Amino acid sequence: MYRKRKYDGGNAREMGLKRNQSYAPGASLYGAMPGDPNMMYPTGAFGYPNQSPAFPVVRLRGLPFDCSENDVVDFFQGLDLIDILFVHKGGRFSGEAFCMLAYPVQVDFAVQRNRHNIGRRYIEVFRCKREDYYAAVAQEVSSGKVGGSSPRRTAPPPRPKPSADGSKDEHVVYTGILRMRGLPFSAGKEEIVDFFKDFELTEQRVHLVVNSDGRPSGEAFVEFNSSEDSKAAMKNDRMTLGSRYIELFPSHMKEMDEAMIRERL
Repeated sequence: MYRKRKYDGGNAREMGLKRNQSYAPGASLYGAMPGDPNMMYPTGAFGYPNQSPAFPVVRLRGLPFDCSENDVVDFFQGLDLIDILFVHKGGRFSGEAFCMLAYPVQVDFAVQRNRHNIGRRYIEVFRCKREDYYAAVAQEVSSGKVGGSSPRRTAPPPRPKPSADGSKDEHVVYTGILRMRGLPFSAGKEEIVDFFKDFELTEQRVHLVVNSDGRPSGEAFVEFNSSEDSKAAMKNDRMTLGSRYIELFPSHMKEMDEAMIRERL
């Protein structure tokens, strides 16, 4: 289940340095290179010399109902997004979302996007209290939504019904490869290996899929030592990684190769 963590101290910088960058490396908005300690707590007008840094989450309101995670990433271009949580009410997307940033100081820059547009709609951006974010995460998890996923994301295919002995549909073929869907933007190979910590797995056998623009797509392929291991690993289906439910699907080498080829096009 989701475990509450603090991101306003050393942990935030550590996660920020380990995450997959969602923009091309280079000079940041603050005149510091990514990974520079001064990027987290700069001096000057946006520093926090005599007070605790801001909670690194902002709240968005007024999002289009077909909004995607990439739309939000583009909206905050130049900032480092760790995760995006779309809020649902009554089973429908509410037009609200929470965005976790890698560094507390980036909250100041994020709120400057208030009333900027996504498509034809202007978006309201607010500072967020810690308790509001954790309450939203708990609500999404308890409602069964896939980790506050994008409203544009397609619904998962129905799972095979268990047979009388509790096993999966006998027609499902396991080849030793599983496809993961719903990964946080911040998830790297190390986190995926830890997700499957009950199995012998190395980072070399984890293949992250990115979009044509080089951003994480939220999918990955994992090669296990045997078809039996991949079948056993399906017990992790719909378990959480961070605040996201992770979906697992049996896959095969051709599907994985095609995904990797599309990534290079």
